Amino acid sequence: MNASTLPLAQQRCRPLSGSPLSSMAQQAMLTQVQGWALDPGVPGGVLHKTFTFPDFHRTMAFVNAVAWVAHEQDHHPDLTVSFNRCTLRWATHSVGGLSLNDFICAARVDALSA
Repeated sequence: MNASTLPLAQQRCRPLSGSPLSSMAQQAMLTQVQGWALDPGVPGGVLHKTFTFPDFHRTMAFVNAVAWVAHEQDHHPDLTVSFNRCTLRWATHSVGGLSLNDFICAARVDALSA
């Protein structure tokens, strides 16, 4: 089985350069991650999702788990954290927008609660 046929959560990020995914490719990839959305106002695209939790402790546990995923994949999101909420925003700086790496990380974050 090659990497392109593996589920996103089982793929690994790799260094990328070039251009961001096309709008059509972004929409196709979006169908593979649940509850994530594209920010149409950002050139090249941004993938984002807000997670809510019952308390600060669980929010911070989630943030730490996301940090582990980001470190392991060497691909890091922008995070906005509050008492019971965390918003993740993924984009790939080296391509100026969205890449496969962003969708891999989104799927891996979703797998944290599976």
